[in-house]
Amino acid sequence: MRFVDTNILLYAVSLDPAEAAKAAIARALLNETDLALSVQVLQEFYVQATRRTSPSRLTHSDATALITSWLRFPVQETSAPLVTAALASQQRWAVSYWDAAIVEAARMLGCSVLLSEDLQDGQDFGGVRVHDPLAAPTA
Repeated sequence: MRFVDTNILLYAVSLDPAEAAKAAIARALLNETDLALSVQVLQEFYVQATRRTSPSRLTHSDATALITSWLRFPVQETSAPLVTAALASQQRWAVSYWDAAIVEAARMLGCSVLLSEDLQDGQDFGGVRVHDPLAAPTA
């Protein structure tokens, strides 16, 4: 199973012509069945997607409908064990708490791959490896 970070969800709704290629990749990814999310990712998506300054701003209804549709995937709840694990990972890997919480949510769901543009492609967090599906292929 692969864990989806917030940026993938945001690209999926982007109307920015400069992001068209990334949006297409993100939309195709969200048609896959082996994905997982967390409450944190869904919250971050809602806040960013409905932000007044967003060029691809969604209405509350549209954002809610998308979130509801993504509940078909396993979703890791925010819990005291998740917070504790994220605090330890923040120190171990020297990343932000929020990134550590994403990594630990992926781990708790049994995901070995974290799909994200925000973390270093290929980085391994003790069995959770980052893959940036939006990165341009290298020659």
